[in-house]
Amino acid sequence: MSFVRTVLSDIAPDQLGVCYAHEHIIIDPSYMTEKFPDFRLDSTELAATELAQYKANGGGAMIDSMPTGGRNAAKLAEVSRQTGVHIVCPTGLHLKKYYPEGHWGGQLSVEELAEIFIREIKEGIDANDLSGPVLKRLSQRAGLIKIASGLDGIDEHERRIFAAAALAHRQTGCPILTHTEQGTAALEQTQLLSEFGVDLRHVTLSHTDRKPDMEYHREILRSGVRVEYDSAFRWKEGNPTLDLVLALSLEFPSQILLGMDAARNSYWKSYGGKPGLSYLLTDFREQLLRAGLSEESWRQIMIINPADTFSFADNSS
Repeated sequence: MSFVRTVLSDIAPDQLGVCYAHEHIIIDPSYMTEKFPDFRLDSTELAATELAQYKANGGGAMIDSMPTGGRNAAKLAEVSRQTGVHIVCPTGLHLKKYYPEGHWGGQLSVEELAEIFIREIKEGIDANDLSGPVLKRLSQRAGLIKIASGLDGIDEHERRIFAAAALAHRQTGCPILTHTEQGTAALEQTQLLSEFGVDLRHVTLSHTDRKPDMEYHREILRSGVRVEYDSAFRWKEGNPTLDLVLALSLEFPSQILLGMDAARNSYWKSYGGKPGLSYLLTDFREQLLRAGLSEESWRQIMIINPADTFSFADNSS
């Protein structure tokens, strides 16, 4: 039976509700936050405040996209308990630039990396965020594999991580979420994962709307992969994200997802920033409906598509 693995329990996909498909709820102090202080999102209290408002505005779930390197599954579980918002926590690896030189992600074989991912999916996420030297498994298990590629291509380091993610997916059915740098290399990611035997119905390519070429998106979507758009609040002039949603949700209704990727404390109202994590449910929803999106299409994008995409594939265990 299909399920979505949240930090608190496995749930039926239809329990997920309205779901943001790419968020950063907790980012603890780490090498990443030393380089980018605005990425620090380490307050359980402030996260609970923000997500409680999201819940009040109709939100039901969020896909957290912080793999090792600032992840804290115990905090995510506490936020979920306090707010009633379902949260999915990933295993995996982000771009090389977010880790110190010599990090194990660049040293291990495909099989060794896959074993790390598989054990976090099946047994539990490491309380120490895989930073060593002690491994302590939490009761929270990973419900997603997060991987990434850089600008305009996939290098050998990233290819090895993609291969490991594919191996873990084939053995567990766990869905995959990717980072595309400024929307680039989406076609290369899709082709590579397909070659590695991944079920593309359970793969989401993030940030692709940052390269808002309509034909580029059509080519991506013809593969059957899912795309996640998160730049609705970022554009200074016009809103290419809105244009993509209006056009492509009709042509590819089961493949469009939305998120905010609000990985900076300056984007959160609870940290004193803006526009806040309810933006998609208030401002952007109203903009879409006013521009002609139907309520049925909104429900498809925000409820049905995440439930299908982030459920474990049939080879799950």
